Amino acid sequence: MSGKFVRASKYRHVYGQPPKKELWYENVKVTLNAWDSNLIKTNGKFISVNWNTSAGGSFGIIPVEEHGKVPDVVPLFRGHTAQVLDTDFDPFDDYRIASSSDDAKIGIFEIPKDYTFLHRETDEEGEARDVHPVKMLSGHGRKVGHILFNPVVKDVLASSSLDRTIKIWNIETGKDEITLTHPEMVTSMSFSYDGNYLATVARDRKLRVWDIRAQKIVSECKAHEGAKSQRVVWLGNSNRLATSGFSRLSERQVALWDSFELEKGPLGKFYTVDQAPGVLMPFYDDANRILFLVGKGDGNIRYYELQDDQLYELSEYLSTDPQRGFAVAPKRKLNLKDNEIMKCFKTVVDSCIEPISFYVPRRSEAFQHDIYPDAPSDKPALTAEEWFGGKSVEGPLLINLKDLYEGSELELRPAKKEEPKPKEAPKKEEPKKEEPKKEEPKKEEPKKEEPKKEEPKKEEPKKEEPKKEEPKKEEPKKEEPKKEEPKKEEPKKEEPKQEASNGNNALNKETTVDKLLEKSSALDALNDAEDPSKDTSSWDDEEEEPKAPETDTKTEQKEPEIKGDVKQPKSSKKKTKEQSKEQPKKEEPKKEQPKKEEPKKEEPKKEEPKKEEPKKEESSKEKHEAKPATRPLKLEQTAEKLSTLVYNLEGIVEKLTKANIEKNERLELLETKIEHLLSKEESR
Repeated sequence: MSGKFVRASKYRHVYGQPPKKELWYENVKVTLNAWDSNLIKTNGKFISVNWNTSAGGSFGIIPVEEHGKVPDVVPLFRGHTAQVLDTDFDPFDDYRIASSSDDAKIGIFEIPKDYTFLHRETDEEGEARDVHPVKMLSGHGRKVGHILFNPVVKDVLASSSLDRTIKIWNIETGKDEITLTHPEMVTSMSFSYDGNYLATVARDRKLRVWDIRAQKIVSECKAHEGAKSQRVVWLGNSNRLATSGFSRLSERQVALWDSFELEKGPLGKFYTVDQAPGVLMPFYDDANRILFLVGKGDGNIRYYELQDDQLYELSEYLSTDPQRGFAVAPKRKLNLKDNEIMKCFKTVVDSCIEPISFYVPRRSEAFQHDIYPDAPSDKPALTAEEWFGGKSVEGPLLINLKDLYEGSELELRPAKKEEPKPKEAPKKEEPKKEEPKKEEPKKEEPKKEEPKKEEPKKEEPKKEEPKKEEPKKEEPKKEEPKKEEPKKEEPKKEEPKQEASNGNNALNKETTVDKLLEKSSALDALNDAEDPSKDTSSWDDEEEEPKAPETDTKTEQKEPEIKGDVKQPKSSKKKTKEQSKEQPKKEEPKKEQPKKEEPKKEEPKKEEPKKEEPKKEESSKEKHEAKPATRPLKLEQTAEKLSTLVYNLEGIVEKLTKANIEKNERLELLETKIEHLLSKEESR
């Protein structure tokens, strides 16, 4: 049973592994600018680095295949008059890259087809050949801190500036078609899966989701309370966002949000990571639903699995080498034969770039369909004119990674959204949440009937009340316990009801049989009480009928095997035997005064409506005094009653075993349904 409490996950043992130092990129001069950006970017073919130079702004590009030590003099991408703050590769052209700078401009560069980095190319004067921009986009009033290409539309670029605006550019025309104004500078932004929405986080600590072409805020709320900068990432093909930031106590936090209902607050809670001072850079793997958190200034990489709007910690990549920059390659650049699910690069001490790969440990060498679903291709789904004109798609064009694994021709197919648009999102999510709720009451219906059967258990605290009335020992009223004979079998009623709490409705019938038997024994006791002759002749019966209580104890010993109460019948045996020896001494004066006891015959008749009172006044001594009242019964009567009881008990045992078998079957059905639901959710 312990295995059921462990959350099932095929990514539980994902591990990160760095290559040998021979495959590192050494002698890299990463910029020392303190601007909060990723510093490096990659498209799987090239790595761009914000270069540390004194003469103007520039950045370098390293081909991924050219490992080893970088020369002291290398070709750089120049064109800005101030520090380069951010870069981004075109997702639909591996040889095009954009850069943003402190000079308030955006540069568009074309990487030469024969570009190399290790082998220095020189011009006629013997200097390294630099690359200059094809276009320069100007429109911002202050420095441009971040840039990001649209993941669906070709030639559409978003840029955020210190002038508190985000501009959406058409690279073909070089114009900023859309401007989104913020009250403060934007520190991070992320496109939605279909490219129609943009999530932003600004210095006013607010998270916003924009409908880009309508230039309207769809949803807005306050995110993390800390003063340091925050990051946001759109969680792939879903309506969920993840943000990283700080709390009031400077604790690093992560939170999940419904992108179109931000006003409701985070989904679940703010997840506290640690108290390190560095900013957390989030990266999301949509294919495997894993969120990677990379901290600036530390060497650790944490990764969490997203399931049911919750983050479950998988593991942590530990390293003593801190990173300031981090970049992730697209899915189509992975090593599929080694079950690699993520390829990334990090800066080390601002002088090296270390590649890291994350793997799912599996022995099979075949293509793993479950960890490699269809991935975005390098072909755009829309052109800039179509998109600015109002046309939309559900996502980027996808390719089957199995074709890439086998080396066959790649076939493109359109993406389909897993979740509906913002207005329809709650409609489809509600039935998913209500399905288990509808099933639960059906399975708990027998449990609702349990309290009805356990109503007599309310009398248990009433049994404690007579403990205060113990001094009211009225020995001459020994005829009263004859009415209390059915109380001896009260535990017999309660014990099957305890088993009925397990969902066995068949015991209600058996309790009615016990009640009838108790009523018959009570009537016999009353008849004995009304006949004075039986009172006087009871001495002879007591001498001949000591075996009757022994048969009672035998039945009581049989009951514990079914009902579980073992201690009570043993204590009642000893006390009844002691009372049977003491009672003859007390009853001797009754033989001499039978006439005086005649008026007492009417007393029990008056006390008949008070049958409920002795139920409340059941003390331990009165229970034991009630047992001698059964002794006047003859051996034949007791034998018949015992046989009926044994027969009834056998029937109860059979029904209980059937009920337990049915219960086990229901539990098995529940387990299979739960496993089926979990497998469905994992497949999604």
